[in-house]
Amino acid sequence: MYQKILLIALLFTYAGFAQNSGSLQGKVTTVDANGISEANINIQGTEIGTETLEDGSFKIENVPVGNYLLRISYVGYKSQEIAFSVKAGETTSLPNITLKSGEEQLSEVLIRGNGNANKFNREKSVYVSKLPLKNIENPQVYDNITAEILSEQIVTNFDDALKNSSGITKLWESTGRGGDGAGYYALRGFPVQPSLVNGLPALTNGSPDPANIENIEVIKGPSGTLYGSSLISYGGLINITTKKPYEYFGGNISYTLGSFGLNRVAADVNTPLDEEGDVALRVNTAYQTRNSFQDAGFSKSFFVAPSLKYKVNDRLSFFVNTEFFNGESTNPTMLFVDRGAPLTATNIEELNYNTNRSYTSNDLTLENPTYSLQGQMNYELSDNWTSQTVISRGSAKSKGYYSYLYESTRFTEGLEEGVVFTRFMNNQNSTTLTTDLQQNFIGDFEIFGMRNRMVAGLDYFQREIIDNGSGYVGNGQVYLGNASLQNVNESVFGITEEENYITNGDSGILSTAAVDGLLQNTARNNSITKEDFYSAYVSNVLNITPALSAMASLRIDQFENDSNSQTALSPKFGVVYQPIIDKISIFANYMDGFSNVAPTEVIDQETQQSQRITFDPEHATQFEVGTKLNFFNGRVFATLSYYDIQVENIVLGSGIEVTQDGTQYSRGFEARLTASPVDGLNLVAGFSHNDSEVTEAAANDDFLGRRPESAGPETLANLWASYRLTSGIAEGFGIGFGGNYASENMIFNRNTAGTFTLPSYTVLNAAVFYDVDKFSINLKLNNLTNEDYFNGWSTINPQAPRNFAAALTYKF
Repeated sequence: MYQKILLIALLFTYAGFAQNSGSLQGKVTTVDANGISEANINIQGTEIGTETLEDGSFKIENVPVGNYLLRISYVGYKSQEIAFSVKAGETTSLPNITLKSGEEQLSEVLIRGNGNANKFNREKSVYVSKLPLKNIENPQVYDNITAEILSEQIVTNFDDALKNSSGITKLWESTGRGGDGAGYYALRGFPVQPSLVNGLPALTNGSPDPANIENIEVIKGPSGTLYGSSLISYGGLINITTKKPYEYFGGNISYTLGSFGLNRVAADVNTPLDEEGDVALRVNTAYQTRNSFQDAGFSKSFFVAPSLKYKVNDRLSFFVNTEFFNGESTNPTMLFVDRGAPLTATNIEELNYNTNRSYTSNDLTLENPTYSLQGQMNYELSDNWTSQTVISRGSAKSKGYYSYLYESTRFTEGLEEGVVFTRFMNNQNSTTLTTDLQQNFIGDFEIFGMRNRMVAGLDYFQREIIDNGSGYVGNGQVYLGNASLQNVNESVFGITEEENYITNGDSGILSTAAVDGLLQNTARNNSITKEDFYSAYVSNVLNITPALSAMASLRIDQFENDSNSQTALSPKFGVVYQPIIDKISIFANYMDGFSNVAPTEVIDQETQQSQRITFDPEHATQFEVGTKLNFFNGRVFATLSYYDIQVENIVLGSGIEVTQDGTQYSRGFEARLTASPVDGLNLVAGFSHNDSEVTEAAANDDFLGRRPESAGPETLANLWASYRLTSGIAEGFGIGFGGNYASENMIFNRNTAGTFTLPSYTVLNAAVFYDVDKFSINLKLNNLTNEDYFNGWSTINPQAPRNFAAALTYKF
């Protein structure tokens, strides 16, 4: 009886509630009418809400009768608020809700979780052209390396991240030394370093930590028109986009362990600071330690990156990103071949180098504390124009001991077999300070019925390098070869000074006390170098028809320092034709890059007096044609292009004769594919071939007709493919496989001394992973075949053998 009475009461209660409630339904799409899944739908002033389905639709049942305000929000898009009413027993259907992307802000537009999204690709960027352009409508070529692929591959260092881009390879390890201690990479035949974060200067003397990386943009070709000369190369630039705060609480914490003592703890925590989510804080942090694969060497680092967004109102918003990094490490083993005499060895086999030896000590380390601050204010002046004001400050330091090994021809000449290297060391004590101020006006408007997207900006950049480091001193010799050490010591030192004898292939004393003793009487540099860059630029993309667009850009750049002043003009043009809009584009571009050249002192042959010579900026121009393909709603994106870069006004020679008459070309073909052809399958693949040569060198013909040593291997290829089960009892289980190929690399290539060639290599990697609810585990094996391989740039740098990593992540 009591159960029947309770049931009747519940039925009456439900009926009464149903008579005083209704339903709400609608659909959320982009301006291109694509549904947005997982958008947040909240009824203001209540706890009622939901998320959109895969097609962007949503429905909320049992909403009490009344008048409400609905808030729709999604990361990277402008939130909307819509008034609506609910009547008893009825369903209120809202008209299609279109979210506009917040692209006028200096932040990356991310489209995630939208069903068919290609997670190894980003559809558009606001950095490459400083305008919100889709990749397919941009006449410039660039690659995306997304946070998703970094997580899947357990990437714990920047070098491994760049292996997912086409046409780029490592030249030098990160040395940690002052001024240029970050890693060097060959891109389209020219050396480049990572120097931009969110499109702004962010110099480092070490290697960027991947904890705060949302995406890496490898932007191809000379880009002086929009980015100037001081931070990029003729081959392109590397821009890191950081993780941005969002409107709800979430994050993850992970632990990674692996070979060579790898231990890494990382966390990503995001929280709104108000009820509406208009103020949000996100903190990414990581602590990592790892030993070298050689007999000595290690690295340890701590990184933290707080970022804050504040949406004041629909027109005004602020974004602040800060990064603090403190790393300590031994600098990697680098063997320099002699540049002034014929080579003793011309390949790895002749060098007979035991790569297990580091010829260093864990007592001799470098510290690289780095600080970066970026702040931006975005104000919507009208429906067509946005003002963007940006400030960036940075500090990168290098403190400690730096060493390298240099081939000693004077010792090697007395040997019947093998090579002797001299170890040189110094004490680093330098600081690089940077300041950048930008004011941009970004417009999207029509003239005579044709759409224009324009950016006009002013840029001031200052770089100050304070160097209080010491000079270099020799600290012993290193012998590589098969001769007996007794014979080597007799040939190199004689028999009289036993303290100089090479034992175990090494005669140095690698302790801090010994090195400090050697350095105590060396002079300190005590120099300050300051450079100022004043620039103005404008770029416009004109849609002549919906299928045909043209880009025209121009920059004027004024360089100033204590002894020099140079002015450069840098134009850029591009055209894109889309025979099938948003599916196929055919593009061509003309791009310009430049480099300011410091004055030099030469000796006049007649008077024997020193005289100072100044130069014009070097210039590089690129012509490029290609096609971009975007099929199956973004599941497949491919780029194919051919480029031709010509560099003129190269300064050559030294001492007696210096001329500015060098020329060089670099041309080649690149192809890249990112795809998710079926649910769960993702892949990225790349191929490139580069042909480079110095074509004129009147003052110094040592390089004439040769491939530049900084050009890297002629042919490169990369692949990563993974498949994850999306349903069934093993849902979340997946595997990944891929690797990198590089052809032979002439790291030293001169007419006088000869050529040293590193062998080609193929390195394969594999991974197994499993995601379940809030946990994921990932296992990765790198260099499956335990390949011996090397990188270099007039240097020989051994790379890691087979190694293992495992990562456990908790998501909240």
